[in-house]
Amino acid sequence: MDYLEKAARVLDIEIFELKRLRDRLGENFARAVELIKEAVDARGKVVVLGVGKSGHIGAKIAATLTSTGSPALVLDSSNALHGDLGMVADGDVVLALSASGETEELLRILPAIARFQARIIAFCGDPKSTLAQNAHVLLDVNVEQEACPLNLAPTSSTTVMLALGDALAMVLLEARGFNKEDFAKFHPAGLIGRSLLMRVHQIMRPRQSMAIVSTDTTIRDVLKAMTSVRAGAAVVVGEDRELLGIFTHGDFARRFQADSKIGERLVADLMTFNPVTVHKDKLAVEVLNLLERHRIDDLVVIDDESVPVGIIDSQDLTRLKLL
Repeated sequence: MDYLEKAARVLDIEIFELKRLRDRLGENFARAVELIKEAVDARGKVVVLGVGKSGHIGAKIAATLTSTGSPALVLDSSNALHGDLGMVADGDVVLALSASGETEELLRILPAIARFQARIIAFCGDPKSTLAQNAHVLLDVNVEQEACPLNLAPTSSTTVMLALGDALAMVLLEARGFNKEDFAKFHPAGLIGRSLLMRVHQIMRPRQSMAIVSTDTTIRDVLKAMTSVRAGAAVVVGEDRELLGIFTHGDFARRFQADSKIGERLVADLMTFNPVTVHKDKLAVEVLNLLERHRIDDLVVIDDESVPVGIIDSQDLTRLKLL
């Protein structure tokens, strides 16, 4: 049995169905975004309904919405008519997921929801189904084929639902002006919280821990300065403390291979001019972006006058659990 070929077939089918979903996005999607935006702006929420695999997908969509500024919760279909319907309030939006639109447990709840002033958005694959006919907005999630070789297990259909939920959440994020700082408020722990909430001056090595040299310093003395503070780079400054360049251990190693007498040369001849910098008050996430974009290990931190006040060593980011 060719496992790779069969795995590729599954992915090809799901990719095909995702392309079909993209091609049929239309006015109803825009209406769904507006309904949820209006509800959330008015302090309402999204109530997600789904049974079985659709329920699992619904839970993930609810989590994504909530973490990106659109409060959402999952209503358990089996407990809804036994008190949990109290989660629903006037002004809410109900997001109901059912590929067939005829899921019995879900349909039993619709009459009760109709008593609230709540809008229903259906993720459904059959526009003639009971769910579709009772929804205010229908988002079509029909698929021509499940990725299951028996065409039975929900695979393509759940992938399409999940992707549509992601699209809805991400468009809402932009429509509501949700930014990095807002995101950090909901993710205070782990890498996301640390990198988004911390500022550069909180993670940099301060000036007293920097190797700072002048242009007429020899490479031998530059290395001594770097070793004395256990730094991987030396910052080269002018008479007015202005930043001129940077020289790293990597620069030395590369130059030494071509010139064994490099130690007597002046750093001004070998330094990197106009190094990449970051302002001390920027968010720490900017450091991650700059290091990755420029493929460097050391980043000079400057103040309002462009004077070097610190340095970021990528090794410190690992210690601080930012990488």
